[in-house]
Amino acid sequence: MADKNATERLSTNAAGIARAAEILRDGGLVAVPTETVYGLAARADSDRAVAKIYAAKGRPSFNPLIVHVASVTQAKELADFSAEAESVAARMWPGALTLVLPVKSDAALASAITAGLPTLALRMPDHPAMRDLIEMTGCPLAAPSANRSNAISPTTADHVLETLDGRIDAVIDGGKCQKGLESSILAIRHDGRWEELRPGPVDLDALRRSVSDGEVVDAAMGAIEAPGQQIRHYSPGKPLRLNAAVPEEDEFMIGYGNISGDIALSDRGDLGEAAMRLYSTLHAAAKSDRPRIAVAPIPEQGIGKAINDRLRRAAA
Repeated sequence: MADKNATERLSTNAAGIARAAEILRDGGLVAVPTETVYGLAARADSDRAVAKIYAAKGRPSFNPLIVHVASVTQAKELADFSAEAESVAARMWPGALTLVLPVKSDAALASAITAGLPTLALRMPDHPAMRDLIEMTGCPLAAPSANRSNAISPTTADHVLETLDGRIDAVIDGGKCQKGLESSILAIRHDGRWEELRPGPVDLDALRRSVSDGEVVDAAMGAIEAPGQQIRHYSPGKPLRLNAAVPEEDEFMIGYGNISGDIALSDRGDLGEAAMRLYSTLHAAAKSDRPRIAVAPIPEQGIGKAINDRLRRAAA
């Protein structure tokens, strides 16, 4: 594990990517920007490197990891794709969609990645730094969000360093993440069922209609099969009150639309902007001198469903 104050800040230029790939090939940890949030990457084929992710984050061993790939061909070396899964990947990758599929018995993966489950979470990110890094490293990368476990997800390099400085080898500073909310996670079962394991930027109902008949169902309660399924997650470390019209005297208010506050998710009521700003506003609220946080109501439609999912888990 990296020594205190040893975390390098790298650029997204060729030299920065090359240095990051060198660290990863040697079994180190690098925080990397994606279009969703910053991920904490390690080579997915190394038990030792993947163990460092769990140690740096303080992540429970029952929580599986998402593996990031640079191509569908690379993904098919790790998981079994049905014809429907292939169609979804062709439509949505690269992008903010993670597919949970049956893991291949001979997949070259660290054992901890699947947490003992018969499935694997896979994504092809739509960010040049992460795609270039996977290709230069020469293997798929395991990469959960680059923060301490259960803390607010990072959408800037500074957010990463707030909880992981000195605990990881490097961070590639790619500025703010475009979407600012973790990927949608979809499990496609062997019997053709589609299960939403985590809401995110992708409208899975619309995707299902574009691919085949049927509906998307919420995942049944049971074993955690993908990140973001814990009841408590994304915590700002303070009590958080949802659907607040006005703040109490000791609350830091996060506004939305015509409800103002100390900071706003979106003054104009734009859910896309609210998603992009969600974690940065929670980081600001966590740093404020007020002991509690209040958040204005967010419409439960489109990406608002994913925003409310994160807020409910942050408030748990």
